[in-house]
Amino acid sequence: MSGFSVIRFSAMLRKEWIQMRRDRGTIMMTVALPLVQLFLFGYAINTNPRHLPTAILSGDHSRYERDLITALGNTSYFDLKSYDSEAEVNEAIARGDVLFALHIPPDFARRIDRGETPQVLMEADGTDGTAIGAANASLLAIVPGIVARDLPPNLRPQPTPAPAFSVTAQSRYNPEQITALNIVPGLIGTILSFSTLLATTIAITREREAGTMENLLAMPITPLEVMLGKIVPYVGLGYVQASLILITAVTVFHVPVLGPLWLLMLGLGMFIACNLSIGFTISSVARTQMQAQQLATFMLLPQMLLSGFLFPFAGMPRWAQTIGEALPLTHVLRICRGILLKGNGLAEVFPDLWPLGLFAVVIGTLAVRSYRRTLD
Repeated sequence: MSGFSVIRFSAMLRKEWIQMRRDRGTIMMTVALPLVQLFLFGYAINTNPRHLPTAILSGDHSRYERDLITALGNTSYFDLKSYDSEAEVNEAIARGDVLFALHIPPDFARRIDRGETPQVLMEADGTDGTAIGAANASLLAIVPGIVARDLPPNLRPQPTPAPAFSVTAQSRYNPEQITALNIVPGLIGTILSFSTLLATTIAITREREAGTMENLLAMPITPLEVMLGKIVPYVGLGYVQASLILITAVTVFHVPVLGPLWLLMLGLGMFIACNLSIGFTISSVARTQMQAQQLATFMLLPQMLLSGFLFPFAGMPRWAQTIGEALPLTHVLRICRGILLKGNGLAEVFPDLWPLGLFAVVIGTLAVRSYRRTLD
């Protein structure tokens, strides 16, 4: 047995090759993961987002206003939609329907014709600082020449033009643009995704590999009872973890809690249930712990990239946003930011709350059906 034997090595190599060929799930994941990363980073991720939803609250239907709106549309940064009242605009920003709100004063045209410099207010949703930075810069850059050709002859710009109006940029919910206020609320859902999903991903495969699955199958217990028995302890653990993260966010990073805390905990509880259901489904389908961990990674990657946590959600292509809307992290991210930073209540949070409930029911049903009552 001393020394290196080519025959023994060839036999071992052949054995591992046969075993790897039988493990088709691992091979598929090895091929699929890099392809998913390539397509997501290549097509879905955009650090310079465009076509951002923008509300227009007009008090002056003049040619100058039309010039301004046309110029904003031509930048491709803004997708404009008119609103009739400030209350509607405030509600749209609170729900996240728009990222910007442009307020044009009633005497906009008259003050320009008088040679004055009226102010236009551009409000931005400061909870997503990455998305609004480039758009604000483009707006300020185009201001000097927007209405120049429509000005009266005595007011038309000289070789060193002065802008006919000024733009005041204001950031709601995070006026000082503190990075922690953008990142920490999103981290609550992200950390819970890793801990709760990975915890239950190996719940069944661990029993199978440890040889205790036979005892579990021999017990007079239904798949629903097995799933609940596996999941419920982690629900309590998830709430403990969420509470620790929230306390740290408030005490260390000074993240405000402007909305109802019970609503935040309700949303986090539904999100925890979603991740635990995904983990149980993966654990029932996978044959080994390695397969289970690979499938968990396959589920976590799109959630991280398409939820709006790392990259602006509004800047993604439409197909990527459609996928993102089906992911639990997208909705819990909006819930956390909305309750903590905006003070949103049930009316504003409900559009993101019911998808979490629907997702938990659908995936929970799939988890129960995927539970195998035999070892083969």
